[in-house]
Amino acid sequence: MRTVKIEELSLKEFQPFGFYANHINPETEKIGKPPIEFFRDIVQLDLGSTPKASFSTCRVEKRELMVDVSEYHSSVGEGILPLDNDIIIHVGPATSPDSSVPLEKIRAFRIPQGTLVVLRPGVWHHAPFTINDNPANVLIVLPERTYANDCHVTELHGEDRIKIEENI
Repeated sequence: MRTVKIEELSLKEFQPFGFYANHINPETEKIGKPPIEFFRDIVQLDLGSTPKASFSTCRVEKRELMVDVSEYHSSVGEGILPLDNDIIIHVGPATSPDSSVPLEKIRAFRIPQGTLVVLRPGVWHHAPFTINDNPANVLIVLPERTYANDCHVTELHGEDRIKIEENI
């Protein structure tokens, strides 16, 4: 069984998988000044040919830090925004269709609460993990019904599973 250490987000390290931005205290261009400031166009999400985004909640409770399932969406990206707790996500680079999970290239990142992560189309991932004993409610942004018509899921068994550890 392979083990990966949790990494802190950095633009350089996360770039192969997508983009991210802190949406609670953004450090970007804005329109207006207090008491109303509008931080516009911070991160973009590739919706493919679908004109409609769908906003869903994935609630995760504490569970073993073990990657035993991974998935990807061929033609769209995915937005992931932890609302009330930090989370950990695993990611792997996009592969050709019908390829297996790139086990040796899987990485794990800590995503702070309020930080929007946008995964590129084809990036391997699955439901996040909560960072502590508290549940995490995570806003997921995808084109409507992507989970039903563009979700390629692979279960990992035995030695193919990947253990995630703190980077101490």
